[in-house]
Amino acid sequence: MNESNVIAWAKHYVALSNAHELTPIKFLFIAEAAYCSAYFGEYRGSNAIHAMMQSFFNRFPDAHWEVPEYRSIGDDAVEFTFIMTGMDVSSGERVKRHGLERIYFNRDGFIKRIEVCKPDE
Repeated sequence: MNESNVIAWAKHYVALSNAHELTPIKFLFIAEAAYCSAYFGEYRGSNAIHAMMQSFFNRFPDAHWEVPEYRSIGDDAVEFTFIMTGMDVSSGERVKRHGLERIYFNRDGFIKRIEVCKPDE
């Protein structure tokens, strides 16, 4: 793998997320992938991750991530800070969250792990 590949894969994932394209996103994950979020907990397996994402987008139907820069961290991972904005329909309040995300890929470009941290972690 090279730096430009992993950055392109991460950008593709974020673009699909901003477009709320959950079906294509599901197929970006390997079957035994892990998703660990300081905001929403830990999920194991692509089906569990997909169900969590469906629930998330139901709660935040206009969710959007702003990512100023992507950085390669090692041969198989990308790290970026983000600002997520959206309306929380459960509370009726507008949300603005800052965070740090790391995405780890296998050599074929599929996601094997995502870590979402709060800014101070």
